[in-house]
Amino acid sequence: MSNSLAEPGTSGPATPGRKPHDSDSRGRFHGPAAFWLALMAGPLSFGIAGPALILDDAARDLDVSTGAVTWTVTAFGWGIAVGTPLLAGLLDRRGVRAALTVCGLLVLVGAGLVAGVPVLPVLVLGTALQGLGTAGLTATAMNLADSPRVMGLVTASLAVVGSTAPLAGSLVNDVLSWQAALALPVLSVVAVPFVAARCAKGTPVTREPFDPVGAALLTALVTALVFVPHQPLVAGVCSVAAAVLLAAHVRSRAHGFVPAVLVRTPSFLVSAGLAFCLAVVNFGMMYAIPERLEDHTSWSSSEIGVAMVWPLLLGGTLSWFVVAASARTGRRPVIAALVTLAVLGPVLAVLATASLALLAAQALASIAAASGQGVFAVHATSAVPDEQRPPAIGLFNLSYLLGAAFGPAIVSLLAL
Repeated sequence: MSNSLAEPGTSGPATPGRKPHDSDSRGRFHGPAAFWLALMAGPLSFGIAGPALILDDAARDLDVSTGAVTWTVTAFGWGIAVGTPLLAGLLDRRGVRAALTVCGLLVLVGAGLVAGVPVLPVLVLGTALQGLGTAGLTATAMNLADSPRVMGLVTASLAVVGSTAPLAGSLVNDVLSWQAALALPVLSVVAVPFVAARCAKGTPVTREPFDPVGAALLTALVTALVFVPHQPLVAGVCSVAAAVLLAAHVRSRAHGFVPAVLVRTPSFLVSAGLAFCLAVVNFGMMYAIPERLEDHTSWSSSEIGVAMVWPLLLGGTLSWFVVAASARTGRRPVIAALVTLAVLGPVLAVLATASLALLAAQALASIAAASGQGVFAVHATSAVPDEQRPPAIGLFNLSYLLGAAFGPAIVSLLAL
């Protein structure tokens, strides 16, 4: 187990096995201050869902195909998938202030490239940098969440922003430009100075030396997994090879970039696995429900887009209350309820043809996934020693994001 060192001004190293809300280095974000964490995390969803209605305009201005422009979305997805564990590692080794500085600069530089240089390769680079930076800011926000209520607020902000992001991106495109819409994740930087001010005394960091081999292998694995929906055979083989090499490396270096204690803790693995499954269902439904509505209603694409806002918004909003309430209930009832909702959603979507029933199916999946991200994040980080909280948050978020990538791909395969 790695040793930990407190930065100047802290009360000392974290104690292994303590619950997240008991740590001496946290407890700064309660009441209104918790909203700064939500503001720092939520804009990540603009990068995922914001471009949905503006890609055609971007393709026309750039004189390329819409398919080519979608590489900006893929680049952002790669950035958040790779950046989540990498920048959580930076948080673990250099502390909150270093993580905020690096991640904030990545977002600012990426947004500057996106807003200022309308050339496709530069746009791809800019969105990738925004993905890296916002992934780190979101992991930092979740690491600083000192209670289930605050964790629920952070994860609810991701869901709420995601539900309104397509319309927000379209409005910004109409008022300003599609480049400004692609740069919306920069809003997360607004909260950075306020969060940094509340962490002025520093946070615990680890003495464990950086593990470049572990970081490289995890990056290779994540990159291969991100491209599995696009190149199943090649990316699948690369994923298996990277996973085998990473597993061997974890066995030989237990305190490396991927701590062995995480993969040897059943509660952590179950929490991350359940979050992955709920994300697969929710994000798969976000692609399946519009198709069902198109088949069984006379609504236009824009009308379907507007109708999809309310079930997603409802899921994000209710998740805050569900995560907060989970602290007062047993773990098993919460897990059973969320899994039940995640099963009922697809079943209802398959059996129903009425528009309200289909939208209700999406609401069930959205409530399950948005609530599950917060509930299982608390469970995952509570199951490991306190000094392993940053890498635990990074790998947990990575599981959820991979579910978001695989859900639509599975739906497209089922539709073939």
